[in-house]
Amino acid sequence: MNDPSSVPDSRSSPSHEPRFAQLRVLWSFVRPHRRKLLLGLVLALLGSALELANPMVIKLVLDTVSDAGSLAMPVTILLCLFVSGMVFGLWHWIVLGTVAEKVVLDARTSLVRRYFRAAMQPLSKRPSGELVTRATSDTVLLREAASSSVISLVNGGVLLVGTLIMMGVLDLVLLAVTASAVAIVTVLFLTLMPALAKAQERAQNSLGLMGGVLDGSLRAIRTVKVSRAEERLGDQILGHAQDAAAYGIRSVRREAVAWTIAFGGIQLSIIAILGLGALRVASGEIAVSTLVAFLLYAFTLMTPVMELSQSVTTLQSGIAAAKRIREVEALPLEPTAERPLARSAENGHGSPLLELRGVTARYAPGAEAALEEVDITVPRHGHTAIVGPSGAGKTTVLSLLLRFLEPEHGELLLEGRPYRELSPRQVRARFAYVEQDTPVVPGTIRDNLLFTRPEVGEDELRRVLDEVRLADKVASLEQGLDTPLDSNSFSGGQRQRVALARALLGSPDVLLLDEATSQVDAITEAAITESVRRQADRGAVVTIAHRLSTVIRADRILLLEDGRIRAQGTHRELLERDALYRELVAALHIAQIEEGGLDRSGHGDEVAAEAAPS
Repeated sequence: MNDPSSVPDSRSSPSHEPRFAQLRVLWSFVRPHRRKLLLGLVLALLGSALELANPMVIKLVLDTVSDAGSLAMPVTILLCLFVSGMVFGLWHWIVLGTVAEKVVLDARTSLVRRYFRAAMQPLSKRPSGELVTRATSDTVLLREAASSSVISLVNGGVLLVGTLIMMGVLDLVLLAVTASAVAIVTVLFLTLMPALAKAQERAQNSLGLMGGVLDGSLRAIRTVKVSRAEERLGDQILGHAQDAAAYGIRSVRREAVAWTIAFGGIQLSIIAILGLGALRVASGEIAVSTLVAFLLYAFTLMTPVMELSQSVTTLQSGIAAAKRIREVEALPLEPTAERPLARSAENGHGSPLLELRGVTARYAPGAEAALEEVDITVPRHGHTAIVGPSGAGKTTVLSLLLRFLEPEHGELLLEGRPYRELSPRQVRARFAYVEQDTPVVPGTIRDNLLFTRPEVGEDELRRVLDEVRLADKVASLEQGLDTPLDSNSFSGGQRQRVALARALLGSPDVLLLDEATSQVDAITEAAITESVRRQADRGAVVTIAHRLSTVIRADRILLLEDGRIRAQGTHRELLERDALYRELVAALHIAQIEEGGLDRSGHGDEVAAEAAPS
């Protein structure tokens, strides 16, 4: 139900939005820095003006030499132009480089904030590797497109027009030759651009798919190796890499053709200018200095042509990246508005802390209901266990309680207040949650333990470590609590106990356990069961388990089947009156524990009777 392939999006094929709409997406990243970009544009235009003045000053030098005049003034002007050009160029480079980095930082900040504030369901439908690619690779593509390429387009256009104007001032006949070459190059160049943009977009899409599959594969690397699927999975990942390379090569080829046409057109125009100009000099129609200045403008013309072609190419990549980033940023956010929520005493200790009233939930519109018309109450104290076959809806209950999933019908209440009146943060502040996979937070053992409550002292830390049977393990480590937590230093069961210790340190009103003892041995399980029992005396505990040995001492057990509550009661009551529960118990070879059979150490007397299969 969380299969990314089932999520409709446009990642597999380029969008066919109007070009103006695509530029508007890119402009949304540029807008906050428009003043700095305007300064960069002004500096670029000043540099272009100086560049346009150079050939005219050189013509003045040549004319002065031919007239045997003084070169002091022309040379001084040339030196002033040179120094001014260096100053403006340096300033322009620094301004645009700074803007580029800020654009990237803004985009990454927006993405990271969106990831952590997004609603769980739509976020979980996108592979984490793809999300990482958007925040790393795509933001780099955005860098140049959202800063220098925009300026280069304007500046290149101005420089191109300005150069042609100055050529017209010098000689209209030679201008006609140059303008014809520029027109042909422009038409051919623009013809190639759409195909180039499509190839670049598809290359980046393939890169995102590769990142998604690679991330998931590395997370399951042990399963991959044991399944001997290294080659098969590697081929699948490299298939996406090969697609990205193929589209990249196609993009490079088209870009090479475009640039070759641009350079070739200018070179041919220079040859034509030189031949025709020599004839006009020989006939006395123009002076040699005019031809030299015109040729200098022709060489200068290569700068805006290169600038425009490079900018258009970069802009295409940036637009595609901007669209992908905005698609991810469109992930819906969780509500943040908060209303005061006091820990109410007016309802009394007899009223439930949590309630589900007639709740129906689905993971997608039109999908089969994961829960249907379910009523559940969770008292303020005690241990409530939820059991049932796979797919019965057990994890969905926890997702609803934590507001990872919203109900389609019915409502949830916290101390009598409907969930819809509270923000997810307000709801989750009352819970601690131990996941089945027990992911660890990057950092040390201490970082993980104090993740929920950083202010907890050493004594409390030691007490909880003793409670979950981790104190000896931590003491044996050279760095103790400051040991980095990873799969090499801690086993799966030990990481599971770290997660439980973190939850217990949070002093929650409700402790949610999703298969919290699935990776521990029997002795440790008994100790954890005792910890859960003590927590149930202080507050509410809700447990999901397939191993019924972890819940048989619960105050109340809810048996789910096909999204509905089939039965509820104590272990003994359910064993006596429900056939499905007896099947679950018998299938796992769990002996019934007599009342009072479990001592404080977690060891108990087994009863003689064991439930038989139905």
